[in-house]
Amino acid sequence: MNDDALAEDLRQVIGELVRTVRAADTMPAGEAAILGHLARGGAHTTADLAQLRGVTHQAASKSVKELLGKGLVGSESHPSDGRKLLLRITDSGRAHLERERAQRARWLNTAITDTLDPEERRQLRQCVALLGRLAAHSPHQ
Repeated sequence: MNDDALAEDLRQVIGELVRTVRAADTMPAGEAAILGHLARGGAHTTADLAQLRGVTHQAASKSVKELLGKGLVGSESHPSDGRKLLLRITDSGRAHLERERAQRARWLNTAITDTLDPEERRQLRQCVALLGRLAAHSPHQ
């Protein structure tokens, strides 16, 4: 197998795995992504979140509106531009995000245990480190 084929196979399999794991989620992917950005990066504006997610402002606004309505995100006036709102994850939002992540991890752990034998699980542990190195390699280098 040449390197181009390996790269394409890896891209396809990882994409399929991500979609399969997300099927266990109880909230839309856009909302979960926004909660994740707010949990990791602190307060952001809707425009910031749209840029981080690579979506339109309108798409991010729709997700933000849902999250605000559910009390998973709170807002306050932006300190340097009163026309903007600064969004923060609430304690309830953080707890919800942790439940979603735990649910994904449980599903994946069950899949690993049910599907892979002990030697394959050992190999998978080694692959995780390799995948981490690939993920850290910026496409802009």
